[in-house]
Amino acid sequence: MSDKPTADSASPTPAPRTKHAQLARPDLGEFGRHELAILGAPCGKIKELAARLLPLLAPTLRVAYVDADHAAGDDAAQGGSGGQDAVLQAGAAAELTDKITFTRLDVKRGFDKFSQQEWLQHQSLVLVNGNHFRARQQLVILDSAKPVEKKLDRLTNVRALLLPEGVTEVPAYLRAHLAEANVPVLPLHDTETLADLILREWHQAAPPLRGLVLAGGRSQRMGQDKGKLAYHQGREQRAYAAELLAGFCQDVHVSCRPDQVMELEYAGLRPLPDTFADLGPLSGLLSAFRLDPNAAWLVVACDLPFLSETTLGHLVEHRQPARLATAYQSPENEWPEPLITIWEPGSYATLLRFLSLGYSCPRKSLINSDIELLPPPAPQELRNVNTPEQAEQARQELKG
Repeated sequence: MSDKPTADSASPTPAPRTKHAQLARPDLGEFGRHELAILGAPCGKIKELAARLLPLLAPTLRVAYVDADHAAGDDAAQGGSGGQDAVLQAGAAAELTDKITFTRLDVKRGFDKFSQQEWLQHQSLVLVNGNHFRARQQLVILDSAKPVEKKLDRLTNVRALLLPEGVTEVPAYLRAHLAEANVPVLPLHDTETLADLILREWHQAAPPLRGLVLAGGRSQRMGQDKGKLAYHQGREQRAYAAELLAGFCQDVHVSCRPDQVMELEYAGLRPLPDTFADLGPLSGLLSAFRLDPNAAWLVVACDLPFLSETTLGHLVEHRQPARLATAYQSPENEWPEPLITIWEPGSYATLLRFLSLGYSCPRKSLINSDIELLPPPAPQELRNVNTPEQAEQARQELKG
């Protein structure tokens, strides 16, 4: 009998070695999460359409516009400065100018895909001149001066066809390219209908809401795990908070330390162990976004026994996905309450940016960002319980 190992007795093939961590990446296009290229017409008409749309979109969304500067390019090709100011020509890498009503930053560096996304990460919609750049969705103007017959590879997700005055039919080549896609056809001059379409589709694409109970703290002032305290018919507070969130979120996780995973699973909860250590509540927030950077996270601390379904529902009802977050104002001051907040996907980069500057306080990120700040309908429900004395008083109030 042969001593050679058979296929069945051979040791299993080891998993392939990976050089880098397998991270979930944000779902971004060329410039951002939501981007819309306009093409099929001369650049002037594209910019004119963007200018007409902006007053109708800007009250709801933060909108950026991406274009190329023909004059600067021509000047640079002829040996000029390409529109650079004197300090950039002299060798400065960047120039920050306070224009009183706005701020301008000129940066002398390559415009690569990653920097595009970095610069525009706080915009809820990016309108793009599709004659120069691609975007994941498109609006097509059927202008005979700039036909798109040779640009069909750019038409990957057309949201509307726009007919200038005098144009009544969609060309056969474009109908064939779109095939069965049900693309609306609108007059180019009907700005309001087009803006309504853009806003409706933007809201339909709002990130899903996932729930996070923050229960990974050391509870040093309480002297025991705050998440295990019971205020409502014997249920642990972390389970009670998860039950509240379940009515509004597609799923609910309980943020925890790695040593808490088994006990949470035994309690029937879904643990999310911290992958960022020793940062307080920020550990749980960043760990949640590391798990899913494309979701919005409705976050609730485990030390809010007075919190009700009504107050959570009010927060969700008034959610503004175009902002960095939707939060309640603290009953004690004008600051936002970071631990009963809807954090939108864009806040991930902001939280990491503040961490890189040496700040681990989520509230600081909210204070210095564009957020929706709501007065709480029942301010007493935002009361934290941090000591044994406060816990006993809370039990007596809830019992009564």
